[in-house]
Amino acid sequence: MTAEVPPRREPTRVRIFVADGVRASARRTPEKVALIDGARRLRYRDLVERIDRVSSGALHGFGLRPGQHSAILAPSCMEFIELTLGLACAGTPPAHINARSSAAELVALCKDSEARVLFVHPSLEELARDARPDVERIVVIGEEYERWLADASPHPADVELDEWDAFAIPYTAGTTGAPKGVLLPHRRALGWFAAGVEFGCYGPDDHAVAVAPLYHGAGFTFAVAPICFGGTTTLLARFEPEAVLEAIERDRATNVFLVPTHFAAIFGLGARALAGFDAGSLRAIISGAAPLSQALKERIIARFGEILFECYGSTESGITTSLRPRDQLRKEYSIGLPFPGSQLRLLDDDGADVETGEIGELYSRTPYRFAGYWKRPEETAEGFRGAWFTSGDLARQDEEGYVYLVDRKNDKIVSGGVNIYPREIEEAIARHPAVAETAVFGVPDDYWGEVVAAAVSLVPGGSLEAAELIAHCEAQGLARFKLPKGVEFHEELPKNAGGKILRRSLREPHWRGRERRIA
Repeated sequence: MTAEVPPRREPTRVRIFVADGVRASARRTPEKVALIDGARRLRYRDLVERIDRVSSGALHGFGLRPGQHSAILAPSCMEFIELTLGLACAGTPPAHINARSSAAELVALCKDSEARVLFVHPSLEELARDARPDVERIVVIGEEYERWLADASPHPADVELDEWDAFAIPYTAGTTGAPKGVLLPHRRALGWFAAGVEFGCYGPDDHAVAVAPLYHGAGFTFAVAPICFGGTTTLLARFEPEAVLEAIERDRATNVFLVPTHFAAIFGLGARALAGFDAGSLRAIISGAAPLSQALKERIIARFGEILFECYGSTESGITTSLRPRDQLRKEYSIGLPFPGSQLRLLDDDGADVETGEIGELYSRTPYRFAGYWKRPEETAEGFRGAWFTSGDLARQDEEGYVYLVDRKNDKIVSGGVNIYPREIEEAIARHPAVAETAVFGVPDDYWGEVVAAAVSLVPGGSLEAAELIAHCEAQGLARFKLPKGVEFHEELPKNAGGKILRRSLREPHWRGRERRIA
């Protein structure tokens, strides 16, 4: 007799969801503090109950159905984490909206994500109400939010989820200038557990300081990963160098995630001020979102010791490579080896692997990758060659397999760890009646890594000052971090034989003499 084939969803099949690690920690140590937010403390027991109330309230209080979306507009706070995990458990993943967004951007992202409910921090309530996004309800974190939670059931939502279902939708600008929603699946949590292995600082006795904004993919990862292992995370609503160092000393933190601009500000305090803080509890400093300069790496190691990890990745693929502490000075300018579970290939324009030492486009294959762009199947497909995904960076590998970034194939600008794409800014500039042509590109900056610069040619007889053009861009609804920091005026912009403006020719003089062209 032929044996029966067990059903695909048999009880022995264990799937992974983003809240599972937190739930496991709560069963182990329910009374332990999971999150610290200023003077507030949240125990694991209470965090899980609030996650469940969020999921129940979304389904039964607001009438959301699995597959529908919500949105969060807030700086880093406890509620951001419990909302994301709770809404994910309800199958109603939230769009993570940059807290620095303009009113126009907020409206556009709520519309694109089809969010039915917008959760907003009190500090951003005025912006949200004035913007009047097309949502059914705006819920302000605070008294209104707490009343909603109190009315919701404390029991987990009874929803059938798949681990490839999205738990959150952070937004990243597209190469065409249109923001793209990145569908992050529940199985992305696998990457959090891999981070625990790679960095070795996420045990029950570890304490993290989270300062990168939670609406940023890396910021959320490095704030939530510690509580998946039973540790504690201190959340800082904004970056202030003294506050970061004070939190590390006060909480005896064992790990912290920082981006290059954070380090620049910390060292900007001066040697005397730095010496006044005790950071001896740290066992791992993790840097990502943008590459560190070698000079800055050396300063970090000299001050804090050989505990620096540098990561490279993207919102779409998660962490792709990691350079461990022992290699920071040995492998100058490298971004490390493939992250655990990830595989890399460097391909030429024909899709063939390049030889060791040669430059190719960096592709990765990883179990932590995204589930595609929301409502953009064609743009999703453009990033793949089979099962391999690219963020458009050019790199080379040495004989030991270490990866070195060389340049950016597309024209993305990374400023302070935030992705900025020229097309959106060019569209705003082009609306000025005196502008004939424009090109936007990134130039090096000691603090931000890169900042936005614009090259402009004017219509015959046109007159325009840099300050006037920047004010025009702001009036077009661009967030302040996207505004050009410098404007160059040209009689004619450089072009190739096909008439395409050569951004690289405009960018090259600013980067000349540097080891690599990505800051």
